[in-house]
Amino acid sequence: MKKLKIGLLGKILIAIILGIGLGLIAPSWMVRIFITLNAIFSQFLGFAIPLIIVGLVAPAISDIGKTAGKMLLVTVGIAYGSTVFAGLASYLTGAALFPEMIQSGTALQEVAAVEELSPYFTVTIPPLMNVMTALVLAFTLGLGLAALDRQTLKDAIHDFEQVIIKTIKSAIIPLLPLYIFGIFLNMTFVGQVFSILTVFIKIIGIIFLIHIAILILQFTIAGGFVRKNPFKLLWTMMPAYFTALGTQSSAATIPVTLEQTRKNGVSEDIAGFTVPLCSTIHMSGSTLKIVACALALMIMQGMPYDFGMFFGFICMLGITMVAAPGVPGGAIMASLGLLQSMLGFDAEAQALMIALYIAMDSFGTACNVTGDGAIALIIDKLMEQKQ
Repeated sequence: MKKLKIGLLGKILIAIILGIGLGLIAPSWMVRIFITLNAIFSQFLGFAIPLIIVGLVAPAISDIGKTAGKMLLVTVGIAYGSTVFAGLASYLTGAALFPEMIQSGTALQEVAAVEELSPYFTVTIPPLMNVMTALVLAFTLGLGLAALDRQTLKDAIHDFEQVIIKTIKSAIIPLLPLYIFGIFLNMTFVGQVFSILTVFIKIIGIIFLIHIAILILQFTIAGGFVRKNPFKLLWTMMPAYFTALGTQSSAATIPVTLEQTRKNGVSEDIAGFTVPLCSTIHMSGSTLKIVACALALMIMQGMPYDFGMFFGFICMLGITMVAAPGVPGGAIMASLGLLQSMLGFDAEAQALMIALYIAMDSFGTACNVTGDGAIALIIDKLMEQKQ
């Protein structure tokens, strides 16, 4: 008999349901056990975040830098611009709609503020460096490694990358459902979970509409470049879209994205260059999700925000997200440091961000890879004009 395999999304949904169900009947001593486990995991996560940034961002920048040339610069520029634009569109839409939809002042810190729900004990694990130091170190290492001819340090940083990926896959990701279970158990126990779940549903609906609008805009621009019907071009990319929905992986969808991009008239060489590269650096769908979720949670907690704060966050996110592909939950894991350092997210808010993000993970990936087809069309036309 074949063993039933439950994916990460399924495990998190089960954790949320169990957390809510048990939170209604569990005694305080039981809730405190999970509060204690969450406190320890939160300390470990805080320790790991700077290492995740260095271990994933530095080799990613190094690998991109190996491929020199005009086409690389143009592709990276367009992909980054598309990612930042998606983030800004998400922020502006959320800033216009969320204040009317979300009740302000539901501070997540209140969930942990009840005296009887404090942990039995805590274990302090100080990080080796702060998040901004880790980012600067990652950029410095990545750019430096790209310029080096010698392989020794490159091999070392790629080995470190494998250690970090193994840590994420073997420790952090498997423990996330338990962590989120503890968060929802606690929130239910103190009576805040249902207002937060109502917010979740509203956010997911708005983000889905934003990502459809972004795809239409991307292919309208690409269609204008190549003088073809944008909706026909977008329809041709639908097999890649639905493959990404199932696989939740940009890398696993590359063969389908390549095939559909060629069907849209992109040359073999351009498609073979842009699609694998964009699967690494073009993260418009993931970025718009993270921005919308972060904004909604800030409004819900009554935290101050403005355009300047989010513009800086989005610009940094567009760079940091090159570390995301190929790692389970990579986008949200890579963004945790920025959420903490630039937006002031604490452990509870980060846990809700993870739950929200993974609930829509496949839609973000589908938006990313489908948009890669639009970028390939633009690059193909630009390179054709230069020849």
